[in-house]
Amino acid sequence: MTRTARSKRHADRPEPTSRPLVRTLLTLVGAALIATALIASCSPKPSNSQPSSSPAVSAPQAPPSTGVKPTIVLVHGAWADASSWDGEVDALQKQGYDVRAIANPLEDLTTDAESVSAFLKTIDGPVVLVGHSYGGSVITNAAEGNPNVKALVYVDAAAPDVGESNGSLSGADSALQKQPKNELFDMVPYPGAPEGAVDLYLKKDVFLLHFGNDLPTDQATRLWATQRSASTAAFDTPSKYAAWKTIPSWYFISSGDQIITPTSERAMAERAKSKVTVFDGGSHLTLISHPDAVTAVIDQAIASVH
Repeated sequence: MTRTARSKRHADRPEPTSRPLVRTLLTLVGAALIATALIASCSPKPSNSQPSSSPAVSAPQAPPSTGVKPTIVLVHGAWADASSWDGEVDALQKQGYDVRAIANPLEDLTTDAESVSAFLKTIDGPVVLVGHSYGGSVITNAAEGNPNVKALVYVDAAAPDVGESNGSLSGADSALQKQPKNELFDMVPYPGAPEGAVDLYLKKDVFLLHFGNDLPTDQATRLWATQRSASTAAFDTPSKYAAWKTIPSWYFISSGDQIITPTSERAMAERAKSKVTVFDGGSHLTLISHPDAVTAVIDQAIASVH
């Protein structure tokens, strides 16, 4: 081979410096592909479900708006005062309600009801009206003609019809019917009393054995010592109205009530078409011994207003 031929063959080959450049480019491309794959494999994958060990937890939801909350007005009965509602007031206030346990004069059904009625007129918005014992007769009259009163709740209470007196509704088997009045009450004259009317205080043994018989003795004794007197006129005055005929009502009946007996209360609840809850046990003062049970029935009435 001549020198000229060898020179031509070498001239046909690519320049040696181009090979390292190609190799470098291929290396860079490969590295980029590998990096892309690694990034993709490490990225979190979207998921439409929660792990079974961590169930989804919803944020607390506010209750739907239902308008203005009702005011709860509590009316006490005879031989008691507004403090008898302390347990219910505490529970209802914790639920966010405006609650008023008001004074009941215990003088005369007509004027007592007028006193409560005047208070109710100071309240704007819906009212749930609750009465215990003789307070049931009072709310039956006080609610008449007041469109704001949306529900009545009777707690071991009387719910008279027009013309009936509170004293006629305690029931034939009531402890108040089984003994002469001078063995049941201390009777005290008072200034300005209607003819023949006197204030009545329950005697200690009657209070402890029949009125607050499910309470601890020391508590019942303290309540006896601090009882409010009630005029005989309060029990003898005929009812002018029967608001339960037009206003929905709820009835809490203690099976252990010996003052207004379950038999009498059931009959009154039936004619009023009340929603009835019977509490097993208790006494005439179950509102003090078991305020949670009484509050639960008041809550039912409140729910009807919402």
